Amino acid sequence: MSPQPRERAETTHPRATATLFGHAGAETVLLAAYRSGRVPHAFLIVGGKGIGKATLAYRTARFVLAHPDPAAAEVKAATSLAVDPEHPVARRIAAQAQGDLLVLERTFNDKGVLRQQIAVDDVRRTVSFFGSTAGEGGWRIAIVDAVDELNRSGANALLKVLEEPPQRTLLLLVSHSAARVPPTLRSRCRILTLRPLSASEVALALAAATGGSASDPEIAAAAAAADGSVERAAAFLDEDALALRQAALDELERLPAVDSNALHALGDALAGTDPQPLTAFVDTVNVWLSQRLDGTPAEIGRMARLAEAWERINQAARDVETYNLERKPLVFGVFGWLAEATRG
Repeated sequence: MSPQPRERAETTHPRATATLFGHAGAETVLLAAYRSGRVPHAFLIVGGKGIGKATLAYRTARFVLAHPDPAAAEVKAATSLAVDPEHPVARRIAAQAQGDLLVLERTFNDKGVLRQQIAVDDVRRTVSFFGSTAGEGGWRIAIVDAVDELNRSGANALLKVLEEPPQRTLLLLVSHSAARVPPTLRSRCRILTLRPLSASEVALALAAATGGSASDPEIAAAAAAADGSVERAAAFLDEDALALRQAALDELERLPAVDSNALHALGDALAGTDPQPLTAFVDTVNVWLSQRLDGTPAEIGRMARLAEAWERINQAARDVETYNLERKPLVFGVFGWLAEATRG
Protein backbone atom coordinates (compact mmCIF):
# COMPACT_ATOMS: atom_id res chain seq x y z
CA MET A 1 0.00 0.00 0.00
CA SER A 2 1.09 3.58 -0.56
CA PRO A 3 2.63 5.19 2.55
CA GLN A 4 0.41 8.27 2.10
CA PRO A 5 -3.38 8.20 1.59
CA ARG A 6 -4.34 8.44 -2.05
CA GLU A 7 -6.31 11.53 -3.07
CA ARG A 8 -9.90 10.74 -3.89
CA ALA A 9 -10.34 10.00 -7.59
CA GLU A 10 -12.29 12.51 -9.62
CA THR A 11 -13.86 11.02 -12.72
CA THR A 12 -14.39 13.19 -15.78
CA HIS A 13 -17.99 14.17 -16.54
CA PRO A 14 -19.45 12.07 -19.39
CA ARG A 15 -19.86 15.18 -21.56
CA ALA A 16 -16.05 15.45 -21.70
CA THR A 17 -15.13 11.75 -21.58
CA ALA A 18 -13.47 10.63 -24.80
CA THR A 19 -12.96 6.94 -23.99
CA LEU A 20 -15.64 4.30 -23.47
CA PHE A 21 -14.58 1.19 -21.55
CA GLY A 22 -16.58 -1.94 -22.36
CA HIS A 23 -19.97 -1.81 -24.12
CA ALA A 24 -18.51 -2.36 -27.59
CA GLY A 25 -21.61 -4.38 -28.51
CA ALA A 26 -23.99 -1.57 -27.55
CA GLU A 27 -21.84 0.92 -29.42
CA THR A 28 -22.00 -1.27 -32.52
CA VAL A 29 -25.80 -1.41 -32.29
CA LEU A 30 -26.03 2.39 -32.11
CA LEU A 31 -23.60 2.91 -34.98
CA ALA A 32 -25.39 0.38 -37.19
CA ALA A 33 -28.76 1.97 -36.45
CA TYR A 34 -27.46 5.42 -37.38
CA ARG A 35 -25.72 4.19 -40.52
CA SER A 36 -28.91 2.50 -41.67
CA GLY A 37 -30.64 5.87 -42.00
CA ARG A 38 -33.58 4.48 -39.97
CA VAL A 39 -32.35 5.27 -36.50
CA PRO A 40 -35.08 5.00 -33.82
CA HIS A 41 -36.07 8.38 -32.46
CA ALA A 42 -35.48 7.25 -28.85
CA PHE A 43 -33.14 4.86 -27.07
CA LEU A 44 -33.52 3.81 -23.44
CA ILE A 45 -30.00 3.02 -22.19
CA VAL A 46 -30.35 0.84 -19.09
CA GLY A 47 -27.86 -0.43 -16.56
CA GLY A 48 -26.41 0.02 -13.09
CA LYS A 49 -25.05 3.32 -11.83
CA GLY A 50 -21.59 4.34 -12.92
CA ILE A 51 -21.07 1.76 -15.69
CA GLY A 52 -20.96 4.21 -18.62
CA LYS A 53 -24.57 4.79 -19.70
CA ALA A 54 -24.29 8.58 -19.80
CA THR A 55 -20.84 8.32 -21.37
CA LEU A 56 -22.35 6.26 -24.19
CA ALA A 57 -25.23 8.73 -24.57
CA TYR A 58 -22.89 11.71 -24.92
CA ARG A 59 -20.62 9.70 -27.21
CA THR A 60 -23.60 9.00 -29.49
CA ALA A 61 -24.70 12.64 -29.45
CA ARG A 62 -21.19 13.83 -30.35
CA PHE A 63 -20.95 11.40 -33.26
CA VAL A 64 -24.34 12.30 -34.75
CA LEU A 65 -23.79 16.05 -34.42
CA ALA A 66 -20.25 15.78 -35.80
CA HIS A 67 -21.39 13.54 -38.70
CA PRO A 68 -24.95 14.68 -39.50
CA ASP A 69 -25.21 12.69 -42.74
CA PRO A 70 -25.68 8.95 -42.02
CA ALA A 71 -24.68 8.16 -45.61
CA ALA A 72 -21.37 10.07 -45.47
CA ALA A 73 -18.22 8.14 -46.28
CA GLU A 74 -16.70 8.77 -42.83
CA VAL A 75 -19.81 7.31 -41.18
CA LYS A 76 -19.73 4.23 -43.39
CA ALA A 77 -16.04 3.74 -42.60
CA ALA A 78 -16.38 4.31 -38.84
CA THR A 79 -15.71 1.39 -36.52
CA SER A 80 -16.88 3.18 -33.38
CA LEU A 81 -18.65 6.33 -32.23
CA ALA A 82 -15.39 8.00 -31.26
CA VAL A 83 -14.96 11.69 -32.10
CA ASP A 84 -11.68 13.59 -31.80
CA PRO A 85 -11.85 15.62 -28.54
CA GLU A 86 -10.60 18.62 -30.52
CA HIS A 87 -13.48 18.45 -32.98
CA PRO A 88 -15.59 21.64 -32.67
CA VAL A 89 -18.70 19.64 -31.71
CA ALA A 90 -16.82 17.75 -28.99
CA ARG A 91 -15.41 20.97 -27.60
CA ARG A 92 -18.81 22.68 -27.59
CA ILE A 93 -20.48 19.74 -25.86
CA ALA A 94 -17.74 19.63 -23.21
CA ALA A 95 -18.27 23.36 -22.64
CA GLN A 96 -22.10 22.92 -22.55
CA ALA A 97 -22.35 25.26 -25.54
CA GLN A 98 -23.82 22.97 -28.24
CA GLY A 99 -27.14 24.53 -29.21
CA ASP A 100 -28.55 21.37 -30.81
CA LEU A 101 -28.06 19.29 -27.65
CA LEU A 102 -30.48 19.59 -24.72
CA VAL A 103 -29.54 17.88 -21.45
CA LEU A 104 -32.19 17.23 -18.80
CA GLU A 105 -30.85 16.42 -15.35
CA ARG A 106 -31.45 17.41 -11.77
CA THR A 107 -30.58 21.04 -11.08
CA PHE A 108 -30.12 23.20 -8.00
CA ASN A 109 -33.04 25.14 -6.54
CA ASP A 110 -32.94 28.79 -5.44
CA LYS A 111 -31.39 27.75 -2.11
CA GLY A 112 -28.52 25.91 -3.80
CA VAL A 113 -29.90 22.46 -2.93
CA LEU A 114 -29.89 19.74 -5.59
CA ARG A 115 -33.46 18.86 -6.48
CA GLN A 116 -34.57 15.29 -5.85
CA GLN A 117 -36.22 15.12 -9.29
CA ILE A 118 -35.78 16.68 -12.71
CA ALA A 119 -37.86 19.85 -12.73
CA VAL A 120 -41.00 19.50 -14.86
CA ASP A 121 -40.44 22.99 -16.31
CA ASP A 122 -37.09 21.78 -17.65
CA VAL A 123 -38.79 18.79 -19.28
CA ARG A 124 -41.34 21.06 -20.93
CA ARG A 125 -38.46 22.84 -22.66
CA THR A 126 -38.17 19.80 -24.93
CA VAL A 127 -41.33 20.87 -26.76
CA SER A 128 -39.91 24.24 -27.80
CA PHE A 129 -36.44 22.75 -28.30
CA PHE A 130 -37.63 20.13 -30.78
CA GLY A 131 -39.97 22.63 -32.38
CA SER A 132 -37.18 25.12 -33.12
CA THR A 133 -34.98 25.19 -36.20
CA ALA A 134 -31.90 23.03 -35.83
CA GLY A 135 -28.45 24.36 -36.60
CA GLU A 136 -25.96 22.99 -39.10
CA GLY A 137 -26.75 19.36 -39.93
CA GLY A 138 -30.38 19.55 -38.87
CA TRP A 139 -30.22 17.18 -35.86
CA ARG A 140 -31.62 17.97 -32.45
CA ILE A 141 -30.70 15.63 -29.62
CA ALA A 142 -31.85 15.43 -26.00
CA ILE A 143 -30.16 13.44 -23.23
CA VAL A 144 -32.21 12.68 -20.09
CA ASP A 145 -29.92 11.66 -17.23
CA ALA A 146 -31.68 9.94 -15.63
CA VAL A 147 -35.25 9.26 -16.69
CA ASP A 148 -35.80 7.54 -13.32
CA GLU A 149 -35.69 11.02 -11.77
CA LEU A 150 -38.79 12.28 -13.59
CA ASN A 151 -41.99 12.65 -11.61
CA ARG A 152 -45.36 11.83 -13.18
CA SER A 153 -45.81 15.32 -14.63
CA GLY A 154 -42.29 15.26 -16.09
CA ALA A 155 -42.84 11.83 -17.62
CA ASN A 156 -46.10 13.00 -19.20
CA ALA A 157 -44.40 16.09 -20.63
CA LEU A 158 -41.67 13.92 -22.18
CA LEU A 159 -44.26 11.51 -23.51
CA LYS A 160 -45.72 14.25 -25.71
CA VAL A 161 -42.40 14.49 -27.56
CA LEU A 162 -42.02 10.72 -27.80
CA GLU A 163 -45.51 10.34 -29.26
CA GLU A 164 -44.91 12.74 -32.16
CA PRO A 165 -41.16 13.14 -32.63
CA PRO A 166 -40.09 15.62 -35.35
CA GLN A 167 -37.76 14.51 -38.13
CA ARG A 168 -34.03 14.21 -37.35
CA THR A 169 -34.53 14.10 -33.59
CA LEU A 170 -32.90 11.69 -31.17
CA LEU A 171 -33.71 11.17 -27.50
CA LEU A 172 -31.21 9.27 -25.38
CA LEU A 173 -32.80 8.31 -22.07
CA VAL A 174 -30.49 7.02 -19.35
CA SER A 175 -32.05 4.72 -16.75
CA HIS A 176 -30.64 2.84 -13.76
CA SER A 177 -33.66 0.48 -13.78
CA ALA A 178 -36.00 -0.11 -16.73
CA ALA A 179 -38.68 -1.36 -14.34
CA ARG A 180 -38.89 2.12 -12.82
CA VAL A 181 -39.53 3.78 -16.20
CA PRO A 182 -43.25 4.28 -16.91
CA PRO A 183 -44.46 1.69 -19.48
CA THR A 184 -45.79 4.52 -21.69
CA LEU A 185 -42.23 5.84 -22.07
CA ARG A 186 -40.55 2.44 -22.20
CA SER A 187 -42.78 1.20 -25.03
CA ARG A 188 -41.77 4.11 -27.27
CA CYS A 189 -38.04 3.51 -26.98
CA ARG A 190 -35.59 0.95 -28.26
CA ILE A 191 -34.10 -0.55 -25.10
CA LEU A 192 -30.35 -0.98 -24.93
CA THR A 193 -29.22 -2.84 -21.80
CA LEU A 194 -25.62 -2.40 -20.67
CA ARG A 195 -23.95 -5.05 -18.55
CA PRO A 196 -21.74 -4.18 -15.56
CA LEU A 197 -18.11 -3.76 -16.51
CA SER A 198 -15.66 -6.51 -15.64
CA ALA A 199 -13.21 -5.82 -12.83
CA SER A 200 -10.39 -5.45 -15.38
CA GLU A 201 -12.42 -2.89 -17.38
CA VAL A 202 -13.20 -0.94 -14.21
CA ALA A 203 -9.50 -0.99 -13.30
CA LEU A 204 -8.55 0.37 -16.73
CA ALA A 205 -11.12 3.16 -16.49
CA LEU A 206 -10.09 4.02 -12.95
CA ALA A 207 -6.43 4.07 -13.93
CA ALA A 208 -7.24 6.44 -16.79
CA ALA A 209 -9.13 8.73 -14.40
CA THR A 210 -6.36 8.83 -11.79
CA GLY A 211 -3.29 8.63 -14.01
CA GLY A 212 -2.32 5.43 -12.25
CA SER A 213 -1.88 1.82 -13.36
CA ALA A 214 -4.58 -0.85 -13.60
CA SER A 215 -2.19 -3.23 -11.84
CA ASP A 216 -1.85 -0.94 -8.81
CA PRO A 217 -3.06 -3.03 -5.82
CA GLU A 218 -5.31 -0.21 -4.54
CA ILE A 219 -6.93 0.30 -7.94
CA ALA A 220 -7.35 -3.46 -8.38
CA ALA A 221 -8.98 -3.78 -4.93
CA ALA A 222 -11.38 -0.89 -5.58
CA ALA A 223 -12.29 -2.31 -9.00
CA ALA A 224 -12.91 -5.78 -7.58
CA ALA A 225 -15.32 -4.36 -4.98
CA ALA A 226 -17.20 -2.05 -7.35
CA ASP A 227 -19.69 -4.49 -8.92
CA GLY A 228 -18.88 -3.22 -12.41
CA SER A 229 -19.22 0.52 -11.66
CA VAL A 230 -16.39 2.99 -12.26
CA GLU A 231 -18.18 5.59 -10.16
CA ARG A 232 -18.37 3.19 -7.23
CA ALA A 233 -14.74 2.14 -7.70
CA ALA A 234 -13.63 5.77 -7.51
CA ALA A 235 -15.47 6.12 -4.20
CA PHE A 236 -13.83 2.92 -2.93
CA LEU A 237 -10.33 4.12 -3.76
CA ASP A 238 -9.51 4.60 -0.12
CA GLU A 239 -9.28 2.04 2.61
CA ASP A 240 -11.96 3.62 4.80
CA ALA A 241 -14.59 3.34 2.04
CA LEU A 242 -13.70 -0.30 1.39
CA ALA A 243 -13.87 -1.07 5.11
CA LEU A 244 -17.26 0.66 5.34
CA ARG A 245 -18.56 -1.39 2.40
CA GLN A 246 -17.42 -4.64 4.00
CA ALA A 247 -18.98 -3.70 7.34
CA ALA A 248 -22.29 -2.96 5.60
CA LEU A 249 -22.13 -6.24 3.69
CA ASP A 250 -21.47 -8.17 6.91
CA GLU A 251 -24.65 -6.76 8.45
CA LEU A 252 -26.68 -7.27 5.27
CA GLU A 253 -25.73 -10.94 5.24
CA ARG A 254 -26.84 -11.22 8.87
CA LEU A 255 -30.45 -10.19 8.02
CA PRO A 256 -33.12 -10.58 9.24
CA ALA A 257 -31.06 -10.61 12.45
CA VAL A 258 -29.70 -7.22 13.48
CA ASP A 259 -26.68 -6.37 15.66
CA SER A 260 -27.34 -2.97 17.25
CA ASN A 261 -23.69 -2.53 18.30
CA ALA A 262 -22.54 -3.08 14.72
CA LEU A 263 -25.14 -0.59 13.46
CA HIS A 264 -23.92 2.01 15.95
CA ALA A 265 -20.40 1.50 14.59
CA LEU A 266 -21.68 1.87 11.01
CA GLY A 267 -23.50 5.05 11.97
CA ASP A 268 -20.31 6.43 13.53
CA ALA A 269 -18.42 5.66 10.29
CA LEU A 270 -20.96 7.75 8.37
CA ALA A 271 -20.85 10.71 10.75
CA GLY A 272 -19.98 14.15 9.44
CA THR A 273 -20.75 15.96 6.21
CA ASP A 274 -18.47 14.16 3.75
CA PRO A 275 -20.85 12.83 1.03
CA GLN A 276 -18.62 9.91 0.04
CA PRO A 277 -19.22 7.58 3.04
CA LEU A 278 -22.98 8.09 2.70
CA THR A 279 -22.79 7.37 -1.03
CA ALA A 280 -20.70 4.24 -0.44
CA PHE A 281 -23.16 2.96 2.17
CA VAL A 282 -26.29 3.59 0.07
CA ASP A 283 -24.67 2.13 -3.06
CA THR A 284 -23.69 -1.02 -1.16
CA VAL A 285 -27.27 -1.45 0.08
CA ASN A 286 -28.73 -0.80 -3.38
CA VAL A 287 -26.45 -3.32 -5.07
CA TRP A 288 -27.34 -5.91 -2.42
CA LEU A 289 -31.04 -5.22 -3.00
CA SER A 290 -30.80 -5.31 -6.81
CA GLN A 291 -29.23 -8.75 -6.63
CA ARG A 292 -32.32 -9.97 -4.75
CA LEU A 293 -34.98 -8.29 -6.85
CA ASP A 294 -34.68 -10.80 -9.67
CA GLY A 295 -36.76 -13.76 -8.56
CA THR A 296 -39.41 -16.19 -9.74
CA PRO A 297 -43.19 -15.49 -9.77
CA ALA A 298 -43.45 -17.61 -6.64
CA GLU A 299 -41.29 -15.04 -4.84
CA ILE A 300 -43.41 -12.04 -5.83
CA GLY A 301 -44.36 -11.30 -2.22
CA ARG A 302 -40.73 -11.17 -1.10
CA MET A 303 -39.74 -9.03 -4.08
CA ALA A 304 -42.61 -6.61 -3.41
CA ARG A 305 -41.41 -6.16 0.17
CA LEU A 306 -37.84 -5.57 -1.00
CA ALA A 307 -39.01 -3.11 -3.66
CA GLU A 308 -40.94 -1.15 -1.02
CA ALA A 309 -37.86 -1.16 1.22
CA TRP A 310 -35.78 0.11 -1.74
CA GLU A 311 -38.11 3.10 -2.19
CA ARG A 312 -38.12 3.94 1.52
CA ILE A 313 -34.34 3.61 1.84
CA ASN A 314 -33.54 5.80 -1.14
CA GLN A 315 -36.09 8.45 -0.18
CA ALA A 316 -34.66 8.55 3.34
CA ALA A 317 -31.11 8.79 1.95
CA ARG A 318 -32.13 11.68 -0.31
CA ASP A 319 -33.68 13.45 2.68
CA VAL A 320 -30.49 13.00 4.70
CA GLU A 321 -28.43 14.43 1.85
CA THR A 322 -30.83 17.28 1.04
CA TYR A 323 -31.50 18.45 4.61
CA ASN A 324 -28.12 17.48 6.12
CA LEU A 325 -29.75 15.17 8.68
CA GLU A 326 -27.99 12.91 11.16
CA ARG A 327 -26.86 9.70 9.47
CA LYS A 328 -26.99 7.16 12.28
CA PRO A 329 -30.83 7.09 12.33
CA LEU A 330 -30.69 6.34 8.60
CA VAL A 331 -28.53 3.27 9.27
CA PHE A 332 -30.98 1.95 11.85
CA GLY A 333 -33.92 2.75 9.57
CA VAL A 334 -32.34 0.93 6.62
CA PHE A 335 -31.69 -2.25 8.57
CA GLY A 336 -35.08 -2.09 10.27
CA TRP A 337 -36.86 -1.94 6.90
CA LEU A 338 -34.67 -4.67 5.44
CA ALA A 339 -35.14 -6.94 8.46
CA GLU A 340 -38.89 -6.58 8.07
CA ALA A 341 -38.71 -7.24 4.32
CA THR A 342 -36.54 -10.35 4.63
CA ARG A 343 -38.48 -12.13 7.37
CA GLY A 344 -40.73 -15.03 6.40
